[in-house]
This record gives sequence, C-alpha cells and structure tokens, in this order.
Amino acid sequence: MGTKKIEPKESGRRGFLKGALAASAATIVAAPGESLAQTAAKPPVTGPSSRTVAAETMGAHSAHTDELGAHIVGPGSDFMVDVMKAANIEYVAMMTSSALRGLQESIANYGGNSAPEMIVCCHEEATVGMAHGYAKMSGKPMACMVHATVGLQHASMAIYNAWCDRVPLMVIAGNTADGTKRREGVEWIHTAQDQAAMVRDFIKWDDTPGSLQHYAESFMRAKSVAMTPPMEPVLIVADGELQEMPMENRQSLRIPKAVEVSLPVGDSNAVARAAAMLVAAANPVIVVDRAARSQEGVALLVKLAEALNAPVIDLYGRMNFPTNHYLNHTSLRRKLIAQADVILALEVGDLWGLTSTVSDTPGRSSKRLAKEDAQVIAISANYLYSKSNYGDIQRYQTADLTLAADAQATLPSLIEAIKRATGSSQSAAIAARKQPMQKAFLAMRNAARNDATRGWDASPISTARLSQEIWAQIKNEKWALVSQPQFESYWPQRLWDFTEYQQFIGGSGGFGVGYGLPAAAGAALACKREGRIAVNIQPDGDLLMVPSVLWTLAHHKIPLLTIMHNNRAWHQETMHIQRMSTRRNRNPESWRNGTLIEAPFVDFAMVAKGMGVWAEGPISDPALLGPAIKRALAVVKSGLPALIDVVTQPR
Repeated sequence: MGTKKIEPKESGRRGFLKGALAASAATIVAAPGESLAQTAAKPPVTGPSSRTVAAETMGAHSAHTDELGAHIVGPGSDFMVDVMKAANIEYVAMMTSSALRGLQESIANYGGNSAPEMIVCCHEEATVGMAHGYAKMSGKPMACMVHATVGLQHASMAIYNAWCDRVPLMVIAGNTADGTKRREGVEWIHTAQDQAAMVRDFIKWDDTPGSLQHYAESFMRAKSVAMTPPMEPVLIVADGELQEMPMENRQSLRIPKAVEVSLPVGDSNAVARAAAMLVAAANPVIVVDRAARSQEGVALLVKLAEALNAPVIDLYGRMNFPTNHYLNHTSLRRKLIAQADVILALEVGDLWGLTSTVSDTPGRSSKRLAKEDAQVIAISANYLYSKSNYGDIQRYQTADLTLAADAQATLPSLIEAIKRATGSSQSAAIAARKQPMQKAFLAMRNAARNDATRGWDASPISTARLSQEIWAQIKNEKWALVSQPQFESYWPQRLWDFTEYQQFIGGSGGFGVGYGLPAAAGAALACKREGRIAVNIQPDGDLLMVPSVLWTLAHHKIPLLTIMHNNRAWHQETMHIQRMSTRRNRNPESWRNGTLIEAPFVDFAMVAKGMGVWAEGPISDPALLGPAIKRALAVVKSGLPALIDVVTQPR
C-alpha cells in the first residue's frame, strides 16, 4: 500500500479564498433525494459570500491576487484616530469609502468604534446633514467622512447649508496625492490635484496634510477655526498613503492640545454708545437671528429685553427668545419695524432685508420698511469674516453703529451699560411700556389661537391642527423641535411654549431641499443621550431627497418622532408657478405640471417600514391623528424611531 501524500495546508487569505471557491462549487452537487434546483435554492453551508470573493479578486488584472503584501503594523490611520479622540470627536457620520478605507478600518478596530463612533449613512449629503443637526443641538462639531471627489460633490449642498447657517462641522475627504500610487481606472477618476477647490467658496478653512504630524496640527487647527465665530464648516483631505502606510516612528508624533478660543466681545466704548441710543429711544426694537448659542444666551436676551421693555422679533435662526414671554412680538414684525426709532440687530444675517424689501413683481422695485431716520445698531461676528462668491452675505446695508463681535458674548456688558445709562426719567418711560407690551402680546397669542381653529376638522389636515395634536402629546415631556417651522406657517412658534435653547435648532441656512431629515436625525442623536424627545415635522419633498436616512435611524436606533407634512407637492414652487401663470394671463391650472407629487402618491409609512422604522398612515382624518401620535411617541420613548404619514393642507 502506498503512502498518501499530505498536501500542506494553505493559510491566510489565499488559503481561505481557495477553500471558499471549492465550497462554492460543492454546493451545486445535489444530495440524495434532492433535485439540483432544490439544492441551488439553499444558501451555502460554508464559505464566504460572493462579495468576499470579489474583494479578494478585485483589480484590473488577475495578477493582483498575488500582490497581497505583508501585514501592516501601526498604520497611519491609527494615529488619525488618536487625533480625533484628542479632539473630543464623539461621532463621525460616514458613507463607506474606499478612499477612506484605512481610516474606517482604524475607527472600527483600533478605536473600538467608540468616540468616535461611526454613524452609517447611505449618501454623503446625509452625513453632512446629520453633522449639521448634531452641532446645533449639542453645541459641538461632529465629523463626517465623504468619498473623494464624487463624495464631496454629493456632500456639497449640505456643506453649503451649514456654511449659510454658520454651523461648525468637520468634513474629512479621501484622496491620493501621488499619481504614481493610484491604481489605474477608478482611483484616478476619484482623485484631484486640489480636492477642496470645489467647495472652498463655502467652507471656512481647508488643508491637505502631507505628513501625519501635519495632519494632527491641521485637524486641531480646523476644529479651532470651525468653533471661532462666525462658526462654519472646515475640510481636511486625508491622503490614502498617509492612512495605509505604517508609521515610521509613533513616539515622535505629537498631538496638539485642544483649546478653545475666547469669543470676540464688543468694544466697551461702542457698547456704551449702543446702550445710550437704546435707553433714549421711544420705540426700540430688538431683532435676533442666530444670537443665542445656549440657554445662557436665551436668559441674557430676556434680561436685555426686560431692561428696556423692548419688543423682540425672532427670525428663528436659533432658539433665541421664549415664545411665551410678553416681549416676544415676532408676529408683529412689519408693524414694529415701521414704528421703531432704534433697531438693535443681533447676529442678523440680512440687515438690508430687515429694514427694506424687494417686491416679487416685474422690475423688482424696492421700498424702505423702516423709517428713514430710524437708527440701526448691528452686533454680529459676521463682520469679522466673509467671502465674495455666494450670496449668503446678502445686500449691503450700513448701520449707524456696527460692532464686529459675538452677540451673546457681548450681551453681559451691554446689559450693564444699559443699567448705567438709565436715569430716573428713562426708567419711568421704560416701565410705562410694560403694560402695553403685555396687552399686545396677549392679543397676538389669542389671534393665533383663533386663526388655528379655521379648518380644524378639515381633511386633508390643517397644519395648525397637525401642530396642536403634536403639542398635546409632548408638552409635558422633555422635547425638542428639530425641523424648520416655515413649511407649517410657523404654527409651533405661534402656539407652543418654547422656553429652552435646546427646544429648537433653527432653519437650514441655505434653504437646500434635503436638509430636513438628516439634520433632524443628527439632532435626535444628540437628544438621545439626555433623554430629550426629538420631534421632526417633515415635508414630503424634502424626505424624497434622502429617504435612506430612515435606514440610518433604524440601524442605529436613534429615537426620532417624524410626523409627515405630506401635502403631496413641492408647495413653494407651486406658488411660484401659480404666480407666473396668473401674471402672464395663462392657464391657472398649469401649476400642476412639475410641482405635484402624485400619480402615484407616495406611501411614506410603507417607505419607512421598508427601511425598518415603525410607521402608520397615511392619515387624512384629523380625528385619528392624536391617537396615532400617541402610539408613535410610545415607540420613540422605547428608544426607536417612528413615523406617522399625515396628508395635510399646503401650508
């Protein structure tokens, strides 16, 4: 009998691949009593999936399977993770990327997928949108990873929203700078000589580090720049070679300390002048946009307003001023601006639009809203930095007194200056304004409640009824509205009691469609830690831009209560087309072309269920809405996302 030859067992990936191919072939052999079709329908018992095999054989030439290389010890991306941890980055929203494969692997394995933790998204626009919402709710930046040139292009709209909204976030894009290190084909297409060029006009700062030490210093600088008012997005390009090659000497690398920059405060002489102008005014008005950054900012704004008994107009860039305070006269904006003799504008992005307007008629004529002799005081960090290409800077408007400073940081000194400037006669005049302000506030709130009753039982459901049914369920909870209010005619701001900074995150900044759901998801991620219920009133057209965020919510168990404002149209554009056809004396029904979401209607509850989110609807009977929201709220309280599809009136 001959001796059986023992073949040496192959180890590593080659052996695994060889065994996998054999196992795959074995699965097509029918077992006794089974047909070939029955066997083929069964999943293989052993061996990797086809994608694992494809990963091992990927490349333009089969020879690549023999170029597996040695194991890498201490890749540069491990150090990049150390830098992120030192910068206190808790989360990184990411769309999986071959250009950032080294960093992704290091976050997962070396970093243990904890601080930073990866939040998996299905589109780069969603990664940036989530970071946008998270930063506004948490007060600190979140990182987001985008794939090379194409990923950065996908993300560009969301970056622009954050830029216009003055929100700090850190974008990391992959690239391979050295052309000799790029694999043929896709890697060349997905690289650029200047990766940041396509977004440089709407980011605050960018860098492409050439070494790991350079990366550490750039990352820390980027965070500092992003967090210094005016706060805006920054971009770091992470080179593929830096990620994947081993560190030459880890001990020689140093990570700079994370430091906070002191916020710019208004000049004391200018603050004193502003105080004197406000105290002497007969009809002062305070206008706030992105003035508050925290609950302290809200409290300071209340002190300022009460020191003058001056009405406050909130432009809703952030949660600035309590809606149930007697000095919140936002709904009376036009009247108050017309009467004002001194206007204090705090972090107002559009000063010209506050005092003037352009009509939407042929010729676009403009007119002044404020009195010609009205004095304007502007305090804003926007004066410290601007760029020229995009129009977020708005039309130029001079102020009688301009302070290039952070509004919230300047408020304590302004309040003290007002106290010093207030004599007995001014004190009496200020006190005399209180009762009329209280009366006007009550009249404004009662008018809003009366207006909300119109169409209360209508179907489709009115946006006022929608808002109040939500309020009835959450008013005794710890809650936050993490969506924009203009699409439902500002009913929440007109009817709900907003008293805390974290109860509202403001608007999108750039009005880019597709902001809503990702930003709400990011804000809900921040709410999750402190047990705050995040509520998202979600427009239908906006959700259709990035529906995959529903999967991210389900995958990461992010508790977000989404109530669809499903008016089955892009209603903003509907109004524009109606205006055009009326102005041109043409078919008034032509607006239906290109602006309605119908034939078929979208079943958003079914979409959500398909993504793994608990959902009900569509609901068009207002009597059914309250109980449905109550059921959805119970799901959210259990730690999971929920969606109610509500068929609504246009606005």
